[in-house]
Amino acid sequence: MRDTVRQELVARQLDEQLGARYPVGQRLRILDVGMGQGTQALRLARAGHTVTGLESDPGMLKVAREALATEPAGIRERFRLIEGDARETGVHFLPGSFDVVLCHGVLMHVDEPDALLAGLARMLAPGGLLSLVVRNADALAMRPGLAGDWSAALAAFDSDTHVSELGTPTRADRLGALMATLAGIAAPLQAWYGVRVFTDAVPADEGLPAARELERLLAAEDRAGRTDPYRGVAALLHLCGVRG
Repeated sequence: MRDTVRQELVARQLDEQLGARYPVGQRLRILDVGMGQGTQALRLARAGHTVTGLESDPGMLKVAREALATEPAGIRERFRLIEGDARETGVHFLPGSFDVVLCHGVLMHVDEPDALLAGLARMLAPGGLLSLVVRNADALAMRPGLAGDWSAALAAFDSDTHVSELGTPTRADRLGALMATLAGIAAPLQAWYGVRVFTDAVPADEGLPAARELERLLAAEDRAGRTDPYRGVAALLHLCGVRG
């Protein structure tokens, strides 16, 4: 359930930003950095855009290639897969090569993200959209608190590290710090959303409810993700900056 909520909300939010910025039907040049299994990248390719996916994990690349192989020829032709590190976009692409750059769930694995973000901004054409999904450091106490793990909740208030159920530590970011960084790289924040306000505490293997219940769940998450004060305690933040 957690992944479904994340992917659906990010898709809605991203489409909202693209629709507000570009004419309907315009085919965009999109770079998905650290694309994982390619959920958003494939969705955008199906919508008619030219998509390049950059991924360093061979296992994720294999999954993405297998998924791409099942798509019609037209989609395969406008989708390019590259094995590479998110911090080395300048090795693969010229500055200003893309209208949209996605970087979803990557910053949490990078100790010093400022150089990576500056590199992503350089990939954008003037007026281009930078879409980031990050772990929200201001909400790290929510999941353990709702689970009744008071020691972990108290420790999370002063932390910028999130530990998954598998024991893997990842880094979290704060909205204010990222706003300052985006302004400094000439891609100031234009909009931001919360992702997973109500469902982050469900078990990792929680299945999906029936269709009508899922529709209501997503409607509630969608509204919370764009409404204060709820979006400020979402597990993830979706930030959209625009290249000046």
